Amino acid sequence: MTDPAAAYKQFRDDLLQHGLLISMGVDGLYGRSGTFERIVEGLNAAIGAVGDVDRPEIMRFPPGIASLQLEKSGYLRNFPHLAGTVASFSGGDEDHRALLDSLSKGGDWSGMQRPTGVALTPAACYGVYPVVASRGRVPAQGALVDVYTWCFRHEPSIDPARMQMFRQREHVRIGSAEQIESFRETWMERARSLVESLGLPLAIEVANDPFFGRAGRILASSQREKTLKFELLVPIVAAAPRTACVSFNDHRDLFGRAWAIEAFAGDTAHTACVGFGVERLTLALLRHHGFVPGDWPAGVRNVLGL
Repeated sequence: MTDPAAAYKQFRDDLLQHGLLISMGVDGLYGRSGTFERIVEGLNAAIGAVGDVDRPEIMRFPPGIASLQLEKSGYLRNFPHLAGTVASFSGGDEDHRALLDSLSKGGDWSGMQRPTGVALTPAACYGVYPVVASRGRVPAQGALVDVYTWCFRHEPSIDPARMQMFRQREHVRIGSAEQIESFRETWMERARSLVESLGLPLAIEVANDPFFGRAGRILASSQREKTLKFELLVPIVAAAPRTACVSFNDHRDLFGRAWAIEAFAGDTAHTACVGFGVERLTLALLRHHGFVPGDWPAGVRNVLGL
């Protein structure tokens, strides 16, 4: 069997050689070419065409959130190994001289920086919950948000599909447990149809998040047992496990409790989201249809407007 690491490296090298990705000297951190971005834009338009019928509220956020939001969400408890925060220099002249001295000697200057109160966004939906919570009780029809942003997760890898900085297009549903269930079922069918229209092989399976540590293994087992997470998987590197390109998540009342979001009936609101990894889908298209989009099947190019 082919070594997965060698297969990941070969795919990454092919993408770099074709100029689709641009090396930035750190595993999992890449620039994107115009061709790559046109595919991403086509995917976003296709996802929008599927979801716009529901008339969601549009929210677009920067790649940072308040550190307090990260704390309240529980992310640091469950995924400390993936979290990233922003630090900055805040010293005076003497501190600056020490920093310059450290730089000149090739030393570690990072200890001279201090937290800024900004964290890097781990998932697109995290910006939505405090906004909805600030509005008071959710109306009877619930809330529905279309959100898109850059995300960060600290898991450097030579696998091009496991980027440290990437984009997520999500639809977030907030309301009753019944509304959440209907939302997730609807989007599982929509996502399946969309990805099939792109000519990609897929499977939808029960999954779990990468919770940290011993307690995390218990949480992961519970998540799978309760079928709170499904993933749409596409084979991208043949010698490796299939890659999750879309996720369907039922948070129950986790974020409702964290942000004190009140449902119309007066109880704690439930939330769910469907998240599309647009870079991963782009990589899947490049793997299955080739590195030149102009040579792709006409039906796929039509879906993406290419």
